[in-house]
Amino acid sequence: MVRKAFKMQLFEGQAKEYEKRHNELWPEMKEMIHEYGGSNYTIFLDEETNVLYGYIELENEEKWDKTAETEICKKWWAFMADIMETNPDNSPVSVSLKNVFHLD
Repeated sequence: MVRKAFKMQLFEGQAKEYEKRHNELWPEMKEMIHEYGGSNYTIFLDEETNVLYGYIELENEEKWDKTAETEICKKWWAFMADIMETNPDNSPVSVSLKNVFHLD
């Protein structure tokens, strides 16, 4: 199992909309996340900076990387692009975080 953490930037004033959209996460997205080996997925918001911190556990990172090729993922990215920083392909600007400590 791979523990992966990352950060993304939410636009000012979009916290409630971001939370709403994730509370209404499409069933197809949930299925795709699980199909590609993702579980225990959590996103936190720093309300002072609008930085989102994500954490996910993966069966296999190479398999997970293929989610970017799925139509449902591309559709989700386009849906979210108006409320957060994105790349030209609508994928979120995401910075991986280095794991420096873990306690079981």
